[in-house]
Amino acid sequence: MAAITPQTAPKPRSRKRKRKGIFDRLKDTVDPDRALQKVVGGLIETTSVRHALDINQEKWEPGKSLKLLLAGYVGTRNTGADVRVEEMIRQFRHVIGDDIVQLTICTSDAKLSAGYFRTVDQILMPQLFPRFLFEECPKHHGVISCEGSMFKSKFASALTCFMAGALGMAAAENKLSVGYGAEAGHMSPSLRRFVRKYCKRSLVICRNEPSRGVLGDLGIRTTSGADTAWTFDPGSLEVGHKILRDHGWDGKKKILVMCPINPFWWPVAPDLAKTVAMKLGGQFKHEHYKSVYFHHSSDEADRKYDHYIQGMADAVNAFKSRHPDVMVICGGSEQLDRHSCAALAERIDGGAPLFISDTYDMYEFVSILRNCSMMVSSRFHAIVTSMPGLVASAGVTMDERIRNLMNDRKTPDLFLEVDDPDLGGRLEVILERLYRDREALKHTIGQAIPRQLELMGNMGIHFMDELCRIYPEFPRKDLPRTWQAHLPPLPKVVSDILERHG
Repeated sequence: MAAITPQTAPKPRSRKRKRKGIFDRLKDTVDPDRALQKVVGGLIETTSVRHALDINQEKWEPGKSLKLLLAGYVGTRNTGADVRVEEMIRQFRHVIGDDIVQLTICTSDAKLSAGYFRTVDQILMPQLFPRFLFEECPKHHGVISCEGSMFKSKFASALTCFMAGALGMAAAENKLSVGYGAEAGHMSPSLRRFVRKYCKRSLVICRNEPSRGVLGDLGIRTTSGADTAWTFDPGSLEVGHKILRDHGWDGKKKILVMCPINPFWWPVAPDLAKTVAMKLGGQFKHEHYKSVYFHHSSDEADRKYDHYIQGMADAVNAFKSRHPDVMVICGGSEQLDRHSCAALAERIDGGAPLFISDTYDMYEFVSILRNCSMMVSSRFHAIVTSMPGLVASAGVTMDERIRNLMNDRKTPDLFLEVDDPDLGGRLEVILERLYRDREALKHTIGQAIPRQLELMGNMGIHFMDELCRIYPEFPRKDLPRTWQAHLPPLPKVVSDILERHG
């Protein structure tokens, strides 16, 4: 047998390396996402058995109020999630009938959702949610999953597991099970299997056709819809105007709002190994999200993030140097965006004031956005909520949502990818386009909104059709079968756009 030479002899493992190996082996042994899916799946199966045996069930009967549970992503001061749910609630109350529906919404932090969703009961959703779903879903006559990023692994497979699991719980009892205004994208293989198995009896109303294709491949019933944020009525323009004046705006300069995020620390995933390491040695605190969940972290992600922030800053600084009549601000649609907004503002010549949703509620924040002349955003709902204000907007996107929106409104030249190698140079060109063609873009944006309103109104029809399919004796409200009749009352700015461009 050949001797082992010094060059090929294995190096002794250090204590630090050995400890890391233990954590890696723990992670390889237990995939928390798959384990979570198995637990939730098992509880759905138990719910189905419980239903077959008629044990402890809440059943809708004529004369009863319809109890619906809304499962989504509220309680994080994510403006988009909060706005779209607010408009769903208004639409449901309109099409069902305010006197015969009782709504309950899950929130991850009641303090952060306080003052929102008036007349709707709020119930605290724990981070570890399987038992919560198992106990809460049967108390209602149906479940509506209401987060936009409903079926994708990009942000967190656990979030999709929660919403799809809630739908599965309702379907297991032959109750109303609807995904409302959903988007679908890449899902891990195990998550695809979970959705295919437990959402096959649900109806998912998608906000674009590519999402229908993803879910159709899994055998899920779908129909066309839209996002629901289009009908949101924020605070008056005067509200945002005053806030901006208090932060240095002269009331005359055009405002460019930049809405950066950290696109590269997703997905969030449960990690038992990191949880143990953080508890024992204080490691991984920077990427810790909450509970056992951690943001993605790597040297490559850090490099990409720096390139993204620097590219935005370079474009803004070049643009500012040519346009002294423009004031730049940074807007964070979710409290998580504060770090990214601060990082960008530090690299903008002369700095930029920050307006973050942890300080301003959704009514104030959207009013601020609609006082702006131009926007570049990596947040989908920053663009959507600004569009009724006819703000000239462009996107820097990490996934298909902004890409789909820009294509739908016929401005495919106004989005870039977050990892574009020439992000700064190409974004500088787009900023000049927003400045030069603002009036033409206002017209283009105005033309796109009526189609979204039509789709949203049709969602109300599809929803009521499904409700009456599940509960044939439900007293359907006597509304004309038109999309206009199934929209909630429209704010004046939206009805004016509909009158001009509808």
